[in-house]
Amino acid sequence: MSTSVFKSKDEIRALFSAAMSEMYKSEVPQYGTLLDLVAHINASTIERDTQIKSNLIQSGDIERLSMERHGAIRVGTPYELSTLRRLFAVMGMEPVGYYDLAPVGIPVHATAFRAVEETSLNKSPFRVFTSLLRLELIADAQLRAVALSALQARSIFTPKAIELIRLHETYGGLTADQSEVFVAESLETFRWHSLATVSYDTFNKLQQQHRLIADVVAFKGPHINHLTPRTLDIDAVQSAMPSKGIVPKAVIEGPPKRKVDILLRQTSFKALNEHIAFPGENGNVDGRHSARFGEIEQRGAALTLKGRELYDRLLLAAKAELGRPPSEANALQYAEIMQRIFLAFPDDLKELYDNGLIFVRYYPVLDRLTSYQSADLKEWSLQDLITEGLLKYSPVVYEDFLPVSAAGIFQSNLGDEASETGLSGSSRFDFESALGSRVQDEFPLYEEIQTRSLNASLKALGAV
Repeated sequence: MSTSVFKSKDEIRALFSAAMSEMYKSEVPQYGTLLDLVAHINASTIERDTQIKSNLIQSGDIERLSMERHGAIRVGTPYELSTLRRLFAVMGMEPVGYYDLAPVGIPVHATAFRAVEETSLNKSPFRVFTSLLRLELIADAQLRAVALSALQARSIFTPKAIELIRLHETYGGLTADQSEVFVAESLETFRWHSLATVSYDTFNKLQQQHRLIADVVAFKGPHINHLTPRTLDIDAVQSAMPSKGIVPKAVIEGPPKRKVDILLRQTSFKALNEHIAFPGENGNVDGRHSARFGEIEQRGAALTLKGRELYDRLLLAAKAELGRPPSEANALQYAEIMQRIFLAFPDDLKELYDNGLIFVRYYPVLDRLTSYQSADLKEWSLQDLITEGLLKYSPVVYEDFLPVSAAGIFQSNLGDEASETGLSGSSRFDFESALGSRVQDEFPLYEEIQTRSLNASLKALGAV
């Protein structure tokens, strides 16, 4: 079959992202309200701040801003994880980053499936943070066997979705018609099911081990547990949510508010307390479960390894000074500590660049060339080109996640039950074995964007 008849993976991903959003809005109406709020605040921010608008246009981010979202899903077995990898591959999404949440008491490890090429990210930046439950952390051997049996008994992928995944792997793509069917069939994996697959008693026992274990094990499918639009002003969204009848979590995860955003800040509204029917000997038993919520993210500059080490060091210092996990009770105190400690992290673009703390995208300033027509720019240093205004730069947008931020969102939406006691360490090797492939490190991906933009800029200036 000719590859010319295949729909591009970027287009399939965009279709899936849009379909997921529509499904989640119908399942969680507050998410639709959140999307409207974020769109309004983004439009106001762009209108108010011409520099933000200019940066978005220059980087190509303005076209993807309204579609910018990520989701999160939790699965229970290696088969489920490896099949998700194959499903996401149809949409051009690859596993990037290994996230170990065991040290903060959450029994999962994870990766993020996303596009890795910059052009693909600009066409559709949709990502899915995907966690694998660590069943070995269920201390009760009998309960662990029950949980494993429940997971093995379910099939979270439709037969047609599996058929189309195999077709993609055989021929290297899907046609437009096949892609439409693939999106519809794949959506079923992420759909909410209000009928549990275990008894109410078993569900409660799983809850006592960890609420996340119950969420993964007790249902027909893993269900998407949140979707996340991107905002340009997360503090404004956090403040405005109550006016829309939305209850926000207590603390914005990630770095404090800054002039130059770094990495990722995220918040959410509290998880819904939803009705669940549990199978019983004399019919269904009514119960409640909290799992699904709406999140908001604000993305900043991707940090170099040096920048990330500084960030981690300051974050650990802030957590140590607080002395306990952030919660509603200490939210204001934690915000003050973070703001003060992060004064040690430069908040000026030039200083961040000069200190090698961020990855940047370079741009040639071609209208400045006329002033230097007789100069041999090949002899100039990179700093000379920047100083003379022939070369500019802006931060590369961070496309990934923070383990501590992920943990904070998980904890706050599982009842604010933050744990001060870590679990036994996760294993990247074990995770990759379950996944069926290696997980890419994110730093070389950002380095490649920076290097490619520099080479293209120097070529345009004739300074190679």
